[in-house]
Amino acid sequence: MISHQSIEQHIPPKAAVTTRVSFAKILVATDFSETSDRALEYALSLARTYLSKVFLTHVIPLNLLLDRELAAASRDEMHLAARTEMDRIEASGRFFGVAHEEIIEEGTLWPSLEDLIRRHGIDLVVVGTHGKRAARKPLVGSNAEEIFRHVAVPVLTVGPGVEREPLYGIELKNILLAVESGIGTERQSVYAFALAQEHCSRITLLHVAEHNDDADMIVQQLKRLVPSGGDLHCLPLFRIEKGDTVREILRVANETHADLIVLGAKARGTLTVKPPRTKAYEVVCGASCPVLTIKSQPLYTRM
Repeated sequence: MISHQSIEQHIPPKAAVTTRVSFAKILVATDFSETSDRALEYALSLARTYLSKVFLTHVIPLNLLLDRELAAASRDEMHLAARTEMDRIEASGRFFGVAHEEIIEEGTLWPSLEDLIRRHGIDLVVVGTHGKRAARKPLVGSNAEEIFRHVAVPVLTVGPGVEREPLYGIELKNILLAVESGIGTERQSVYAFALAQEHCSRITLLHVAEHNDDADMIVQQLKRLVPSGGDLHCLPLFRIEKGDTVREILRVANETHADLIVLGAKARGTLTVKPPRTKAYEVVCGASCPVLTIKSQPLYTRM
């Protein structure tokens, strides 16, 4: 492991961080499951901190009408069921102090969300995932990877391993940014450091070396991601680990008590109904904290 203290003296001076994160409009995709309810709690925690408006969205998939179990159910019945669930959430008082709008759409999940993101100028999408043992029906939670692979804006995913209740307002004491030698990770690092600055977080930059990578070169690339100067309020730490990428990211996240993991998500043209076992998906499913995925160039070549 390479610690912050051991390489701090080699970090060249740079301009201080000036970027601020804007989460003015947050879309929460829900299937009304327990996982989606937990994702909503995190979205509301963020909304109270960033004075955001939350768009709680449920998409009734057209293909559900072909499901044998639902063959007798009419569109009106499904809309009524969705409205009942929305009323349940509204009556729970969860939206206290948060501007919000409830949306029920009918269509295919991704094109419907894409249209809503564009129409409302969404800054962040929040979704829960059921993980590897997803429900058989094509719910939002079992399509979480499809969402974060396609969405241009950041996606906060709350996986099945996230058991901690969020605070009234979001608090990020520890952030883990997983990078591939600093290459193609500029957008992820901008978000990670902006969040770390605002919350005065400890931020750990992690590179997992699956082969005999040049440690000095990796350190130099990691240093380029770190803004420095008198206004740097976060504490950057550096780690280089060797082994399985997913296992090491999850291990370091637990070891550093991470409140948030930041990853890159490589766009893919087509995803199968069964979620592929990509590295980013495995991290989302195994993490004990929310994961912020940001689509750009891949963090790891096979993510």
